[in-house]
Amino acid sequence: MSIQPIYLRLASTACALAVLAGNYQWLALLPHNALIPLILSIGTLIALSFIQDADKSEEVHHYPATEWKYPLPEAGVRDGFPKYDPEAPAKSFVAICESLIQECTKDLPTTHELPSMEQKWIVDMLEYNVKGGKMNRGLMVVESGAIILRSQGKEPTEDDLKKLAVLGWCIEWLQAWLLVADDFMDSSQTRRGQPCWYKKDGVEEIAINDAFMIEMLVYRVLKRHFWTEPYYLDLLDLFMETTFQTECGQLLDLQCKNIGLQDFTYTRWELIVKYKTAFYSFYLPVALGMTVAGIKDQEAYDAAREPLLLMGVYFQAQDDYLDAFAPPETLGKIGTDIQDKKCGWLFVQAYHDLCSSEQKAFLDEHYGKCKVQTEEEQKIKDIYKAVGLEEKYQNYETKSFNDILAFKSKVTQANLPWEMIEIFLKKVYKRAK
Repeated sequence: MSIQPIYLRLASTACALAVLAGNYQWLALLPHNALIPLILSIGTLIALSFIQDADKSEEVHHYPATEWKYPLPEAGVRDGFPKYDPEAPAKSFVAICESLIQECTKDLPTTHELPSMEQKWIVDMLEYNVKGGKMNRGLMVVESGAIILRSQGKEPTEDDLKKLAVLGWCIEWLQAWLLVADDFMDSSQTRRGQPCWYKKDGVEEIAINDAFMIEMLVYRVLKRHFWTEPYYLDLLDLFMETTFQTECGQLLDLQCKNIGLQDFTYTRWELIVKYKTAFYSFYLPVALGMTVAGIKDQEAYDAAREPLLLMGVYFQAQDDYLDAFAPPETLGKIGTDIQDKKCGWLFVQAYHDLCSSEQKAFLDEHYGKCKVQTEEEQKIKDIYKAVGLEEKYQNYETKSFNDILAFKSKVTQANLPWEMIEIFLKKVYKRAK
């Protein structure tokens, strides 16, 4: 109901009450058996005037500027999707992805006049880039959303689980386009155990357009599946803001190429990982589950955000540690942080607090200037070990774990289930890859 009709109805109610007050003496002459029904009838009419017409409340907003040829489906959009089995979440989640890829691409020759070669390119590009990860972010949307719904006394329906899985894949596709672009900018070699997309024959700089394509497909999926939902604008706002936060983190990261090693501070590292990783990898999955569950309280989102961002920062410190010390076959990629002059947790700790002047001079000479798997790179890793970074990291990991647990009371006081934070923490604490 808009503000203007409310004012009009309040004004008409006031006028009606004024008329009744002005005729009080006449009304007092009526017998009680006539007066009381009259007053009740007038009160009922006033109350009914504030009830929005049923047909108006059911209206959904259409998009005539873009629906000119192919209207959006208003119901049953996920009816053809495979059943989501909570007992086999990974298998069910992957099956939803298959349906989304088909849904996004099958009509492109008709809707966007794409020749079959370009249509096949998009299908192959999606198959190559959006699959193959651990899917933790996407699965967390389903898990956290289901936990929140149950905490509200609602058992998730089959369609609830499919909705959450679709949103989970929106995050996975968001990550995919970021990684396609990031690998190109960083000159990375492998991703998820296979050559980076831009390294494939015939791709190269086309990878940048492919990254944009995956991003736009995220918004097409959101529109197709959620445009009739009351929280559709909330989803758009959340994805757009999170993407901007991530791009701010990416800029902080890329600008490291233009500053000296002395400016690689802990504060800068924390800003990079908070914005580049923590918002989209940790806060976004849970915030999406909260949105689908109908949570609108600002305090609830604030309470969830704090431990999730802290977890994201810890996760990236983990990633930096694994980049240097985990075997490539376990990590699923060849670590390039030293070659790429990354402002990483290991480097900022060693350079500013732990290295001798001789070790620091070696870092000044070779950090960001040596190739992967060279003698100079190995010497830098040896310095990290020599200054005790492995032990320092173990202590940092324990402290981060305890700091996250300290938010439990704040989360539960906001009427949120702590389990939605706890299951995330269990997935990342002391991970090996």
